[in-house]
This record gives sequence, structure tokens and C-alpha cells, in this order.
Amino acid sequence: MGLFGRRGTSAKREEAPVEEVAAATAVADVEAAPTGGEAPTGREHGPWDRSEVTDDDGRIDLGAIQLPGVPGMQLRMEVDRASNQTAGVTVVIDGVSLQVQAFAAPRSEGIWDEIRAEISASLVEQGAKVDDIVGPFGRELLARASFREENGARTMRVIRFLGVDGPRWFLRGVINGPAEIATDGAAAVEAVFREIVVVRDGVARAPRELLELHDPRVGGGVNAGIARIAETPARPAPLAPPERGPEITQIG
Repeated sequence: MGLFGRRGTSAKREEAPVEEVAAATAVADVEAAPTGGEAPTGREHGPWDRSEVTDDDGRIDLGAIQLPGVPGMQLRMEVDRASNQTAGVTVVIDGVSLQVQAFAAPRSEGIWDEIRAEISASLVEQGAKVDDIVGPFGRELLARASFREENGARTMRVIRFLGVDGPRWFLRGVINGPAEIATDGAAAVEAVFREIVVVRDGVARAPRELLELHDPRVGGGVNAGIARIAETPARPAPLAPPERGPEITQIG
């Protein structure tokens, strides 16, 4: 599966073409991913590799991704309609969303520089203004694009693309929200991203192959009592390639 494969969506509003940027990025050549590998040294903060943490207290187990539970946080599982695979998770706190997906990566080198260049080129081609800046997690993309709302009005949205290269994995985050997320308006979702733990299995995988997630209702512990599952999914967030799955209405 490619890093940003194009997905169907149930969105009702008409959105500008730049909404599909995350689905339009090219897929790299397939090669076997080596097993083994050491966690990077000198890491000051997460996202973390499973080998770098000693406990799972307070984290929600989604399979390849474990994220901290924050009071008032909403979760939404993102589903690939073609394969019925749980492809990602979206966190919403105070109107700011963070979509997270984990992928296999080579042991010898990171892939964020290459992916960032591809996303930037696609965004610019579709008319967005893009800046490659240094953020709290290293290099990131800050994009500004116009979207058409249901009432026909156009709204300027700010989108941040985060990327972290770990030991044999790559974690992508997309923060979407009002203009304030370009400064200090995304602190809450940044804190969630910072404490994510990525669980990379020992299976040899092609670079950019999606690491599958599962419904948080699977298993016990923290997962068992986080929140009820909403029967009716809400409207998909911008730049979320997979289809929205079950929504966990609130934590805490």
C-alpha cells in the first residue's frame, strides 16, 4: 500500500483540489525492509519507539500506534474503503485535528526529506502557499489553502505536515485548524503527537507500507473504558485520505 493512496470519502462539502494532496503523492519503489535495527540515540522527546518506553500507562493501544489519553479528546479511526484496513487515526481537541499514520521505513535512512519534498511540490502545483520550516519536531510543512464550505463561502485553512523518522518506521502527522495552529494554537495536539509510541513489528515490509491499526475496543486495559463508539460518523476532516470509521466521542 502506498503512502498516500487515494481514498473515497463521504464528505458532503465541496472542497478545493488541494484537499486531495495527501492522496496524490507518488509511491516509492518497493524493496524488502530489513529486520532488526537500533533505536536512534539522543532523542529528547517523542514520538517514541516501543523499545524506548518502559510502560503503557495512560496510552490507548491502537496496534502500530499507541497514543496518550487526554481528557476531552475525540478519536476517529480512518478506514481504507478498498481494503477495509484501519489506516490511521484522527485526534480532535478544541477544534484542532491531528491525523496520524505510521509506515514502514528502511533501517539505514529516513524518508521524511523525500516525502516532504513530494508533498510540497503537489501542494504548490494545486495553488497552496507552502513554507518548509523548522517546527517542534524538526522540519515540517506549513501550508495555507482555500476551501469551499457547505454554504459556498471560501475559508482559508492552515495545514501542518509533520514527519518523524524512527527505527524502521516513519510517522506522519497532519494538523488542521484555524490560522492559530501556525503559532501556539496547536499545543494540545502537539503534546499528543509528542507522546505517541510506534510499535513496529518484526515483519519485513516495503518502505512506505502502512502499519495497520486496530479499533481501540480490541483488548483491555486503558482501551476498555475510554468512551462509547458513536453510531453515526461525523464529517471527515480535510486532508484525511482514508474514509472515516467509528468515532470515539470523548475521553475523560
